Amino acid sequence: MLRSYLPAIVFLILGGAVGGAFAVLNSVIGPRRATPHKQDPYECGLPSEVKRGMRFGISFYLIAMLFILFDIEVVFLYPIAVELRAYGSYALAETIVFIVLLFVAFVYVWRRGALEWR
Repeated sequence: MLRSYLPAIVFLILGGAVGGAFAVLNSVIGPRRATPHKQDPYECGLPSEVKRGMRFGISFYLIAMLFILFDIEVVFLYPIAVELRAYGSYALAETIVFIVLLFVAFVYVWRRGALEWR
């Protein structure tokens, strides 16, 4: 049982070692030029001077929700794609219906102009 996890464990150990080595090397040999701009907290790409009451446009949230909607389809399609033969033709029919419904939703959103950034 442990042998099947061995490649994943080795991959995690090597990834952690490489990441840790780069972090240590950066702190040891990296330049240390502190400026007030570098010392400001980073808030999601917004300048620190932005007030709390600043509002985002609705298109920002709409694009984010659409990304989540169409990205989540992969979570549902991947297991079926991997084991399609085990599930049979019923799963294939359900997958086709699911993709058609997603395509209809995509066309609706596209025709309504929600994918155009303003």
